[in-house]
Amino acid sequence: MKHLSRIGILMVVLAAVITAVAAGCASTPIRTEASTSGISAAEALGSADVPKASLHVQLAKEELEKARVLAANGKNEQAQSMLLRAEADAELAIALSHEDAEKADARAAVEKVRQLRQDNR
Repeated sequence: MKHLSRIGILMVVLAAVITAVAAGCASTPIRTEASTSGISAAEALGSADVPKASLHVQLAKEELEKARVLAANGKNEQAQSMLLRAEADAELAIALSHEDAEKADARAAVEKVRQLRQDNR
């Protein structure tokens, strides 16, 4: 009887190990929320009107799609790397959009000062 219980325990342990290994090998879905929200934010800020920002939004979209394909093919590590690139390009597009808006505000302020100076003469 003792012999049977050891075999039973070994079978349970073996089954647990096989289950754990199988779960570890299963492809886990990638998380694309940061990339997609970054792309959406860049587009909402008007990146389409800023050539450099528009380019980085397009790159982010392409990288996001590549990440999805890589994940579908079970290459999660490469997919995660591609997602990081997509997030970085989306963030750069946001920064470039902000910079362009700030430059436009600065130009408008300079023009207003010029107009006020001219009006005071």
